[in-house]
Amino acid sequence: MVVIMLQITPIRIQFSTVCQLLDVTRESLRHTIRKDPTFPKPMKMGTTKQAPVFFDYQEIVEWHNSKKTVAAEMEA
Repeated sequence: MVVIMLQITPIRIQFSTVCQLLDVTRESLRHTIRKDPTFPKPMKMGTTKQAPVFFDYQEIVEWHNSKKTVAAEMEA
């Protein structure tokens, strides 16, 4: 018997998942969205005020990697 495991990379992730990935609070993420122009823009899925907000997973990863690069350059 052969078991094949596939890892699926998400396309979009919820606000709360971004908080978990970055290990920040919801308020900290809101602050980052407001103050950091390089942070990926959220996508609202609907027109109501309570419509869920998602982020592009790859954009979040790229943003994080760019922050790591800048931090590493500052240490050098």
